[in-house]
Amino acid sequence: MKNFDAIVIGAGQAGPFLAARMAEKGMKVALIERKFLGGTCVNAGCMPTKTLVASARAAHVARSGAIYGVKIPGEIGIDMKVVRARAEAVTMNARNGLIGWFNGMDGMSVIYGHARFESPKTVSVNGETLTAPRIFLNVGARPVVPELPGIDEIDYLTSTSIIHLDTLPRHLAVIGGSYIGLEFAQMYRRFGAEVSVIEHGPKLASREDEDISDAIADILRSEGISVHTDAGSIAFARNGSGVNVTAGSAKIDASHVLIATGRKPNTDDLGLDAAGVVTDKRGYITVDDKLATNVEGIWALGDCNGHGAFTHTSYNDFEIAAANLLDGDDRKLSSRILAYALYIDPPLGRVGMTEKQARASGRRIMVSTRPMSRVGRANERGETKGFMKVIADTETKEILGAAILGIEGDEVIHGIIDAMNAGTTYPTLQWSVPIHPTVSELIPTLLADLKPVQL
Repeated sequence: MKNFDAIVIGAGQAGPFLAARMAEKGMKVALIERKFLGGTCVNAGCMPTKTLVASARAAHVARSGAIYGVKIPGEIGIDMKVVRARAEAVTMNARNGLIGWFNGMDGMSVIYGHARFESPKTVSVNGETLTAPRIFLNVGARPVVPELPGIDEIDYLTSTSIIHLDTLPRHLAVIGGSYIGLEFAQMYRRFGAEVSVIEHGPKLASREDEDISDAIADILRSEGISVHTDAGSIAFARNGSGVNVTAGSAKIDASHVLIATGRKPNTDDLGLDAAGVVTDKRGYITVDDKLATNVEGIWALGDCNGHGAFTHTSYNDFEIAAANLLDGDDRKLSSRILAYALYIDPPLGRVGMTEKQARASGRRIMVSTRPMSRVGRANERGETKGFMKVIADTETKEILGAAILGIEGDEVIHGIIDAMNAGTTYPTLQWSVPIHPTVSELIPTLLADLKPVQL
C-alpha cells in the first residue's frame, strides 16, 4: 500500500491545481487520471471547440468581405483536415504544458489509470492500493446518449467525437437545442454543411428567457439553419450511408447525426458505495457548502458535483477548497454568482437571474433592454444582431442579472459580473465613465433605462 497526504482522482480544471498547491506546500500527492490531463476543457470541450468556432468565424467573415468593401475572388473553401489539425494542436499544446508542469513538481505523482474506492481512505489503481486522509474527486462528465428509436442502428456523433471529424458533413442533424448543440450547429453551417437543429422542447436554450431564446433562433435561421422545436418523438433509420431522422412532422435526410442532449457525471464506476459517498438520482455527488461529501475526508469538485458544468465553475471549486483547506479562509459555494456564455456568433454572455427567475422570486423588479442596432460599435462593425438586457431589484438597487446577446457579449458581461460580485448597486455603476467607442459603454445607458415591471 502506498501512502499519500492527498489523492486527487481526475485531472480536470479543479483537482490538478489543488494537487499542485498541496505539493507546493510539501505534501505528497497522487493525481490519478484515466485518460488525459486537462479534462473535458482541454481535450474535448472549450479549447478544441472554440478553436473550431474561430475557424468557422474566419470563413463567415471571408464570405462577408464584400459588405466591407473587401473583394475576395472565387468561392471560399474549407479544408477540414487543416481545421481539425489546428484544433488538435491547441489541445496538445495545453495538455503537454500540464504534463511538463506536473512532471517537474516535487511531491506530485501522476498516475494514469482507473481509480476505484476500496474504502473511505483507500483507492485501487493499476493493481495497487493507495491511501490518504484526504481524497478529492474531479472526475467530470460525459455526453448523454438517450434511448431513442433506431439510435442503436446508426452511427452517431457526440460532442467528444465530432471534434475529430476531418470531412465536411453533407447535412448535419443536431439532436438537442441547448448550448453545445447550438455551437456545433452554427459552426458546421459556416463550414458549409446543411444543418438542422431538432429540439424536443418548445424553445432553444430553454434555460434562457423567451426573448433571448427567440433571438438565438432568429440568428441561427438567418444563417440558413433549420430549427425544429416541439419536435415530439425523435427516431432514426438507416438510409444507405446516411440517416433518416423523423422529428414529429419533420423528416430530415442527414449524412451525420450529432447527439447533444446533455451530460452525465462520471461517477458510476468509482466504487462510491465502498466509500459510502452519496449521490443524487442523476448520479451527481452530493456536497455541502464547502464541497465536502457526506464522508469525512472526501470532497467532490467540478462537473461531478452538479453545481456548475463549466470550466470556470470547476476552477472556482478549486479556489474554494484551496482557500478553506490551505489558507485558513471561509469560502462557500453558495457565495458564487453563476455566469456563463453561449459561443454562437454573436455570443451570449449571462450572469445571475433571468427575468423569469427574478419574477418568480417575488421581488419588485426593473428591467431594461436595448437592441444591439443602437450600439455604435455594433454598427461600425456591421454586427447588429441581438440585444442587451438587465434586471434589478427596485428596492435594494441590486443588479439581479443580465444577458448580453450580441457582438462581444461574452466580454461585455464581465462589467456586470464584476459589479455584482463587488455588491455595487446599479446607480453607482450607472455613473461610471466608460471608454468610447465600445460595446461596454452602453451599460450605463442600459441601466438608466430600467423601468418597473408588473409581476
